[in-house]
Amino acid sequence: MTTPVKRMPFEDLLVEKDLIREWEKETLLETARTTNQTTAAILLERGTLTEEVIGQVLADQYGLPWNNLKEFRIPSSLMEAIPVELMHRYEFVPIEQEGPILTIAIAKPQDLRIIDELEHQLGFELRLVVSSHSAILEALGNSEGNSQVLTRIKAELDPVLIKEDEKGEEILSVERITKDLSPVVKLVNTIILTALQKQASDIHIEPTERTVDVKFRIDGVLYLAMEPFDTGIHPSLISRLKIMSELDIAERRTPQDGRFKLLLNKRTIDFRVSILPSVYGESVVIRILDKQHISAGVQGLRLEALGYTGEDLRRFRRAIIRPYGMVLVTGPTGSGKTTTLYAAINEVHSDEDKIITIEDPVEYQLKGIVQIPVNEKKGLTFARGLRSILRHDPDKIMVGEIRDLETAQIAIQSALTGHLVFSTVHANNAFDVISRFVNMGIESYNFVASLSCILAQRLVRSICPACRVPVQIHPEQCQESGIEYEDVKHLTFYEGKGCNEC
Repeated sequence: MTTPVKRMPFEDLLVEKDLIREWEKETLLETARTTNQTTAAILLERGTLTEEVIGQVLADQYGLPWNNLKEFRIPSSLMEAIPVELMHRYEFVPIEQEGPILTIAIAKPQDLRIIDELEHQLGFELRLVVSSHSAILEALGNSEGNSQVLTRIKAELDPVLIKEDEKGEEILSVERITKDLSPVVKLVNTIILTALQKQASDIHIEPTERTVDVKFRIDGVLYLAMEPFDTGIHPSLISRLKIMSELDIAERRTPQDGRFKLLLNKRTIDFRVSILPSVYGESVVIRILDKQHISAGVQGLRLEALGYTGEDLRRFRRAIIRPYGMVLVTGPTGSGKTTTLYAAINEVHSDEDKIITIEDPVEYQLKGIVQIPVNEKKGLTFARGLRSILRHDPDKIMVGEIRDLETAQIAIQSALTGHLVFSTVHANNAFDVISRFVNMGIESYNFVASLSCILAQRLVRSICPACRVPVQIHPEQCQESGIEYEDVKHLTFYEGKGCNEC
């Protein structure tokens, strides 16, 4: 290994890069002497510089490359070859091996003793790159939680059909994953637990020609969750999920839908499972519905918190305080339609009103509201449930989704007979909602007579406040967004760079 050599003192480099002023450098050095801290630690503690900026300066100081390790996972071959305990003890991340040379990421290139010890223990010539301390810990956590467990499972797994009797609720915990003797159960539990830790809304299991990919949808975007594994595991994995969801494990040529529940940290979490046959095997999507976690944030939710402002908010509020009519929210899957309806119900709910909802499934649990889950296997459909609700003396009704003629007819009839009906419709915009109802077979005059409001919405990803940076907006960007450049050129625009916070 070529020993890293610093080209100038850290504090001088900060001044050279205009990150601090000369007089600040002297104050900083004096504070470092009196407190026995490094200047980097002081700057980080004060919030003057971020950990990433300090790391980049360190890399420049020692003439080494910088790597933020964003979404990096340690290759399984290196996870097998290098003890995880060693990585944690010396706080490094192995990146790649080329013959006798091992590239590692470290946060302290100035610590030559650690580097020498590592080179001796690993038996490789080391090539160094610099990263931040928190990025290294995050990469270790991600890789250890995914690749190492999966590697052990791959070695143990014999791809046979699992036959287990699933009764009641599964209990999922870290201890359960390590104690359970069945490798495929370990695999499924690890995937689910990791998804919950990362607050994913969906788990995608997609078979390809040679591998099986596991992806998580987080904040509306799909990410590869872990290193792809061998297709030999796929049949056992699918069988386990089918057993948990009470589906037919022998049927592989037609789509199947099911659900299951798990108990984690004394809270019940619901999962909806959709299985589709594909060219390379069955593809699975699991929707995660952590009702208790979500409901805690929904209680008292107001429309302002969802980003509605100005005239749109006033018009929508006028519609939801009417004594009767139909309020529809439309938008793509995952755009927050149900959340908007619950915020609206929160605002109009009072002890004087009887509010009943029918949903598939009940995503949020609210006090003082009767909530009915759809159960098509038992014959409880939206239409049948809605018909029963009308005999229950409601003032306001929420229907999770209007998707067929019968449900649409009953919803319209309810709105015309003195009830306020809330629902969602899958359409691209407000005008397409009208076309959806007409295509279902609803007479346009009935629909118009019952309608109070159609709200079309999209889910906009917010920018992380920890890493946002100001950017210059160009007229072309404004034109693409339908904004007049002259109206907004005086405003400050930001974009996110990506950090450990987000």
